[in-house]
Parts: sequence; structure tokens; C-alpha cells
Amino acid sequence: MPLDLTSYVPRLRGEFPLFPLEDAPWNIVAKLPLVLPRYLQQLDSKDYEDRAGVYIHRSARVEDGAILKAPVLIREGCFIAAHAYLRGGVILGPQVTVGPGCELKTSIISSSSVLAHFNFVGDSIIGRSVNLEAGAVIANHWNERTDKTIRVRINGQKISTGCTKFGALLGDGVRIGANAVLSPGTLLAAGAVVGRLQLVEQDGAEPRG
Repeated sequence: MPLDLTSYVPRLRGEFPLFPLEDAPWNIVAKLPLVLPRYLQQLDSKDYEDRAGVYIHRSARVEDGAILKAPVLIREGCFIAAHAYLRGGVILGPQVTVGPGCELKTSIISSSSVLAHFNFVGDSIIGRSVNLEAGAVIANHWNERTDKTIRVRINGQKISTGCTKFGALLGDGVRIGANAVLSPGTLLAAGAVVGRLQLVEQDGAEPRG
């Protein structure tokens, strides 16, 4: 495989021992809704409360008004604000913050990362200590293109994922400014910074109606 997942998120396997790390990130998130329920059944009920397939660590805090659709794993020390919406298979590592009005769909968020408020994150893998300022969006689908297949750019080469739903892989410590948009297939190395209102579009294909 041409992409070394551990170079983006070195401790991913330690936090989430669900997937072979040689698998592509777009394949990992695609399998998440099927693999996650089996993993959840192995968790200790002393540590986690099972709310019909939504497993919440007893040290986590979920405010009233949050919508959590199974399967979901919320680990220790997480905070989920009112009106957050988690669906399609979501894993939150320890100490993750999901602010008010955020939507997460089929994604893995590593420890100590923060989604400030009014963010959308779709079909993505987010590293440790990543911060998304208010309104930042990780898009997961080419709505405006006839060919909706998502491509990624690795070492200067454009590679097809074979998928029509994939958002981004963000390495540890990435910072995304307010109202920035990451287009489908974005790969950002550890420590990358995206400015406020910036558009990241790595695919490079010409839009076709």
C-alpha cells in the first residue's frame, strides 16, 4: 500500500485495535459500521454504559439534546455537547471534545482532539490533539461532479480510492481554522495548519456537471 497510516497517526493501533493498519484509511472507515458492533460487545460493562449499541464510558459526559445513533463508542473523559449528532459508526478516543451542533458520520477521532462547534466530519480518521475551529467542514462526497469517485494524492501521485464516500486523514496535531473546508480525499500530515476560510482541494480533477 502506498500510504503509511502510522506516519499520520502513530498511536492509532494502540487506541483502536480494530483494523490492520496496512489497510487504507478509506477502507477502514467503510468497514467501521460493520466491525464496530462486534468490538463493542467485548467491552467491560463496569466501565461502559450500553445504550442500545451506544457505549459510553462512565467518566464521559453527554449533555441533553445530543443524538447518538448506534454503533458509537465514547471513551473515557469525553465531552459531547448538546445538539451534537453522531451516526453511521463513530469512535471517540479518550478526552475528545465534540462541541454543540457538530455532526460526525462514520469517523474515528483520536484522543484529546477537539471539534469546537458546528463542524461536519464525514468518513474520516482524525489523529491525536487535532483542533477544528468553529464551522470547519470535512466534506466526504463530490456532490458537484458526475464522476464521484474520490482520489487522493500520495507522494505526488493521484490514486483512486474506489470509494464515493471518504473525507480526510488528519495527522496528529493538525489545526483547522474556522469555516475552512477540506474537500473529499484530503490527507494532511502531522502538524499541518489550515487557515480560516481556506479551501483544501487535493484531488485536482476538473469539476463536471
